[in-house]
Amino acid sequence: MDSEEHVCPACGQPVETVVKRHKTLGAWVPVWGPGPCHNPDCPACADPAAEQQQGEPHTSGAKKP
Repeated sequence: MDSEEHVCPACGQPVETVVKRHKTLGAWVPVWGPGPCHNPDCPACADPAAEQQQGEPHTSGAKKP
């Protein structure tokens, strides 16, 4: 198991550890890694509610003609 604390690469704030799975030799094995950043001041913030609280417009990814 990985016991180190994960941090956001953009802002350096600590982030939670999430578990994902990876298939190896036909068996699913857990892989621990960093979770999304929830710091509203971070450019890599994954929380749309925090972005809207800061007054930044939330883009849905749809292209405008």
